[in-house]
Amino acid sequence: MADARRNREALLGAARAALLADGDAYVEEIARRAGVSVGTLYRHFETREALVAEVYRQEVAELCATPAQLLALHAPDEALRSFLLLLVEHAAVGRGMGEVLESIMATDSPIYDDTRTEMARALDELLAAGVDAGVLRGGVSGRVVLRALGGICGMRTTGWQDDAVHIATILYDGLRYGATKHS
Repeated sequence: MADARRNREALLGAARAALLADGDAYVEEIARRAGVSVGTLYRHFETREALVAEVYRQEVAELCATPAQLLALHAPDEALRSFLLLLVEHAAVGRGMGEVLESIMATDSPIYDDTRTEMARALDELLAAGVDAGVLRGGVSGRVVLRALGGICGMRTTGWQDDAVHIATILYDGLRYGATKHS
């Protein structure tokens, strides 16, 4: 059991490293990097796409765990600003997995619906904290903020990441506009 868990974690780590460094990797290379056989890889993950989907799920889970940490360290509006920038960074990580993630999107995989819901929930937590503190405007959902960032983060043009950071800053400023600071 411990060996199986260790092998699974090694495979996920190797796949993540390969996908982020190379943008792609063959199962043989991932297995080699993890120090296991290809058969072991397929015992843990039925397909290469299943492995990549699990790497992506982990990335999103780590990202969506950060609001509580950010709120513990920063004022709600600053926590939101930091999270918006993390979302842009996450989009860059997703680009490293580009082709493979696109093949997952072409299937009936619920991964994107699930991860979008998780990200919107994380944003809702930050937005609610900011509204409660009177530093963010109300009436905006996490899903709307995510959609606002989604358009620019989905572009595949040179300089997209700088543009996305700039747009995230404009979005952040807009979310602070009209806030009713509590006395």
